[in-house]
Amino acid sequence: MSERAATGGDFDVLIVGAGISGIGSAWHLQDQCPGKTYAIIESKDTFGGTWDTHKYPGVRSDSDLYTFGYRFKPWVGAPIASAQAILDYMGEVIEEGGIGQHIRYGHTITSAKWDSASNRWTLEARTKDGGTATFTANFLWMCQGYYDHQVPYIPTEWQGVSDFKGLFVHAQLWDPATDWEGKRVLVIGSGATAATVVPAFAEKAQVTMLQRSPTYFFCHPNQNELADRLRQIGIDEPTIHRVVRAQIMHDQSVIDRRCVEEPDVVVEELQAAARAYAGEDFSFEPHFAPRYRPWQQRLAFCPDGDLFRAASEGKVRVVTDTIDRFTETGVLTSSGELLEADIIVACTGFHLKVLGDIPFEVDGKAVDWGDTVTYRGMMFTGVPNMVWVFGYFRASWTLRVDMLGDFVCRLLKHMDERDAHKVEVAFRDVDEGLEIQPWIDADNFNPGYLMRDLEKLPRAGGNDVWRHNQNYWAERDVIPFIDLEGQEFVYDGVRRQATLAEAAE
Repeated sequence: MSERAATGGDFDVLIVGAGISGIGSAWHLQDQCPGKTYAIIESKDTFGGTWDTHKYPGVRSDSDLYTFGYRFKPWVGAPIASAQAILDYMGEVIEEGGIGQHIRYGHTITSAKWDSASNRWTLEARTKDGGTATFTANFLWMCQGYYDHQVPYIPTEWQGVSDFKGLFVHAQLWDPATDWEGKRVLVIGSGATAATVVPAFAEKAQVTMLQRSPTYFFCHPNQNELADRLRQIGIDEPTIHRVVRAQIMHDQSVIDRRCVEEPDVVVEELQAAARAYAGEDFSFEPHFAPRYRPWQQRLAFCPDGDLFRAASEGKVRVVTDTIDRFTETGVLTSSGELLEADIIVACTGFHLKVLGDIPFEVDGKAVDWGDTVTYRGMMFTGVPNMVWVFGYFRASWTLRVDMLGDFVCRLLKHMDERDAHKVEVAFRDVDEGLEIQPWIDADNFNPGYLMRDLEKLPRAGGNDVWRHNQNYWAERDVIPFIDLEGQEFVYDGVRRQATLAEAAE
């Protein structure tokens, strides 16, 4: 570790997190604002974030890499990629961009304080060797994700977990050295993680998937026919990446709309796609018939229909039930069935962490994120010079990384042009009396990890300016064209007066 890494430093911009968001943001900053100094603060000893944390069998993306990959770095592999392939891709970005020299590994932030007198953020960090480091900067770019990488979510109502004599582990904490070949493996859960580990376990183990309720899955070959055809006729990879990316985003926008307008038809199409792998006689009742419409929770991707093939071939048994209690040999369900196992793997989701659970202060006053209101899901009332990258659930996370990379760089250049040192967001005159709402509309999207801790998140307002609407296809036509002199932006404590037209809105 370099001396600078151990002692912190002063920078124009601090990026928190060296995962998919932080590395992409650093690339955009270097490319669009080459004169800005910056550092990336990372608690781990390596880059990758999510893709370094999760090491369970078969770990892979559940978004296609043409859109989950960065727009500036062509993806040339299969659309659904392994964690290692994603780490290799990110490593290439770091090397090609010379980003590695800016990453401060092994630094866990313990506080973040803004001082309006100096217009600086001060971040204190604990180092791996037990020391401390101080970082200061004018602008803070939060790219640390949204969940706890050390402590996964395990339902507190589960009784008798300690009675189980076999191996009990949450998928997030899986040790890749674990020997599971030939074992009886019980997977608890039915989301994207379960859809990944179950087919992988089924290759060498006896697998049961216990789910409280079913999930929708989208089955498709792990290839992109358009990309393959364009390569066949000799089109260059940057063009293929751009064209395929556009095609996928168009298709995603169509399915997103249709899930609302004609959900029953979409369900029939999802079942038809699954039957292509499981056989025409495959029954979806009761284990593959969710009670919600598609996309109210994330639509998990099954490359080459692997989960359905495993189920139809008898390699996986699916049980839809709730847990009464754990026993010495497995799990007793509420209906009275004992599911015996050597290994139990919980795929039960995350613990939400808002802004990394870092204690924030603004001018000596602690920030309670539940008291703030978000500006388009990236900035927050009362918190200057900071942007949080929070991506999409219905589209690839990285689409917003790229979009907000453009926005932050444009904002930084705009501040330089007007010689401003501080920017905040505040309600406009037209927002007077605006209804304040939860961060996300639970009727539209309601994953458990958000619903459990929704009150910890910043609040939203009653129009798209003051919420993260989770709609990439709307935001791509708005965020690149935001008027940085709009009345919602307050520079150096001075807000622009509303024009007559604005006041009349």
